[in-house]
Amino acid sequence: MPNPTPEEVKGLVAGGQSGLVAPLSDSDIYASFRSSWMTMIAAAIVLACCIGAAFAPWIAPTNPFDPATVFLSDASIPPVWQQGGDPRFIIGTDDQGRDMYSAILYGLRVSLAVGGLGVLLAASIGITLGLLAGYMGGRVDAIIMRVADVQLTFPAILIALLIDGVAQGLFRGMSRETTAIPVLVISIGLSFWVQYARTIRGSTMVEKNKDYVAAARLVGIPTPVIMIRHVLPNVIGPVLVILTINLGLAIITEATLSFLGVGLPPTQPSLGTLISIGNKYLFSGDWWIVAFPGATLAILVLAVNLLGDWLRDALNPKLR
Repeated sequence: MPNPTPEEVKGLVAGGQSGLVAPLSDSDIYASFRSSWMTMIAAAIVLACCIGAAFAPWIAPTNPFDPATVFLSDASIPPVWQQGGDPRFIIGTDDQGRDMYSAILYGLRVSLAVGGLGVLLAASIGITLGLLAGYMGGRVDAIIMRVADVQLTFPAILIALLIDGVAQGLFRGMSRETTAIPVLVISIGLSFWVQYARTIRGSTMVEKNKDYVAAARLVGIPTPVIMIRHVLPNVIGPVLVILTINLGLAIITEATLSFLGVGLPPTQPSLGTLISIGNKYLFSGDWWIVAFPGATLAILVLAVNLLGDWLRDALNPKLR
C-alpha cells in the first residue's frame, strides 16, 4: 500500500475529529424526543425545577431563611385545603413558621447546585484519568484502574461520608456554613469518577488504533492535542448518558448526607435537610413538613433518570 500524501493525512485527521459530529437537525434525537410523551413530561419537570430554583428569590412568596419574614405564630399551619389552613401558605408551614413552598424552592437551589457541581467534578476527573489510562496504557493504565477497582469495593455514600469526615477535621476552625457546600461537592465528585474513567478508557482504547489517530501522530501533532482535540470528541457520547443519570444519584447522595446530619446545616437547607427536619414531626400529625420535600425529591430524581434512559437509547443506534 503506498504511503499517504500530506493532503490525505490531513484529511484523515480532520475526518477523525469531525466525523461523528453532526448537526442536531440531521439526527433522529429530536424525533425520538418528540415521540416519547413520558420523556417530554420528564424534561418539563426538570426544566420547571431548574427555573423554580434559579428564580426562587422572585417566585417564592417569602424568603424562608430571613428571620425578619418568619414568625413562630405561623408554625405548623396545615395546607390550605385542610382545616386550619391559611391562604398565605399553600402547602403549609414548618415548625418554625417558614412557608413550605418557599422552603422547597430554596432547597431545590442548593440540591441542584451541589448535585450539578459534584457531577461535573466527577466527570472532569473521570474523563481525564480515563483518557490517560486508555491512550497511554501500560503502567499508567494499571495504576489508574487499580485505584478505580479499589474504590468500587466501597459504596459511594460511604466514600462521601469518609471524605466529609476528613474535610470537617481539616477545616475544624471554619464554620460549617462556609465549608458545607464545597465539602459536599468534593465528596460527590470523588465518589462518582470511576464510572466515567472506565467508560472513557474503553472507548479510548478503541479510538487510538484508528487511522485518524495514526495520521495525527504521523504529522507530528503532540499527544495531549491528539487526546483532547481528536480522541475526546469521539468518546464523549456515553459520558452524556452517565452524566444525566449520575445527576439523580448525586442529588440523592447530597440529600442522604444532609438527612444524616453531615451535609448542609439548617441555615442552608437543601431538600435533604428539609426532609430531616420534617421527619421529626411525621408522627405528630404535621405530615406535610416531610411529605412535600420528599415528594419533590422523588419526582425530580425520577424525571432525571427518565431523561437519562431516553438519552441512552437515543444515542445507541442498536436500540433505535
